[in-house]
Amino acid sequence: MLYALLVAGAALCAVQAIRSNQLLSAALWLAGVSALVSIILFNLGAQQVAVVELSVGAGLVTVLFVFAISIAGDDGLSEREFIPNWLAIGIIAAMVLLLGGMIFSTELPDFTASEGDFTTTLWTDRALDVLVQIVLIFTGVLCIVGLLTKDESSEHSQTTAVQQPEVSLLSNTNGKSGNNGHATVPGTVPGLEPAETAITAAAEQEEVQA
Repeated sequence: MLYALLVAGAALCAVQAIRSNQLLSAALWLAGVSALVSIILFNLGAQQVAVVELSVGAGLVTVLFVFAISIAGDDGLSEREFIPNWLAIGIIAAMVLLLGGMIFSTELPDFTASEGDFTTTLWTDRALDVLVQIVLIFTGVLCIVGLLTKDESSEHSQTTAVQQPEVSLLSNTNGKSGNNGHATVPGTVPGLEPAETAITAAAEQEEVQA
């Protein structure tokens, strides 16, 4: 009964991931599929595989999906029908029938508990799985760092490109309004001719003497 509920939940999450209009919702539904599959694997006795599925499928891959969606945008798909509906339903039905035939026609062997402690099993029997998981996590971290660096550099270049025309326009405006097309002479008032400046200075001196 428990396995039936877990399989039904995983199938429901998978269908919702396909039917979702938003990429972020689809990524979260896929994380739910990985989490339920890891629970099934753990209950079947494959603890190491369940840990790998939970950490990589529901953890690392979901984080990468969400991070990429946050950068690219959570826009819905404009074209939903890539293939006809009857063909998609037929492929899904064929896969379900093949999977059911493989499950019910195969006799599962009796499961026996493995001998040895967890450390020996992890670093000896599952050494390749652990190595692949380490490589995947390291690759995911490098991808996130690379995306962050690229995003910051693009924002900095856009800000610099916007500021440069504003500075040049401001300097041209100040030059035109302050000098009126003439060079500023030391001892003169900006915006006035030299003769007008001399008359203004003489009038100020007469007022001071009076």
